[in-house]
Amino acid sequence: MVSLRKLSLNIGVGESGDRLTRASKILEELTGQKPSVGHAEKTIRSFGIRRNEEISVFCTVRGSFAHDLLERALRIKEYCLPAKCFTDEGTFSFGIDEHIDLEGMKYEPNIGIFGMNFVVVCGKPGIDNRVTKEEAIAWFQNTFGGNVTKTGK
Repeated sequence: MVSLRKLSLNIGVGESGDRLTRASKILEELTGQKPSVGHAEKTIRSFGIRRNEEISVFCTVRGSFAHDLLERALRIKEYCLPAKCFTDEGTFSFGIDEHIDLEGMKYEPNIGIFGMNFVVVCGKPGIDNRVTKEEAIAWFQNTFGGNVTKTGK
């Protein structure tokens, strides 16, 4: 019996400062918990990123709240995901372009609009709790009535 283990949300800003603070406020408003900060692994001069610079915020939610939040996000995607979103380990991920598309989120001019990524980790109870790609796709289709397309979009 496959189930939702956790849902991770990520907003990659690419720079520290005010934009990162605003992205953090969005995740805090959406999840009700203080998000963690991600750091750059290495310096990339062409992007203006220094090693260990704070460039993203992320948050992990579990339980029924994670299921409800996933439902809201999948509604934006019209319950349709490409097959390449699913990994062999039973996880799948997708992104949305504007956080204001989520039900209950309003546009605030002083915050702006951010895109975000959703990573869904599926699991099974017991010792051998690995989930295959096919099981994750079947869970997505049965739980949400989703459609998995073979091509990109």
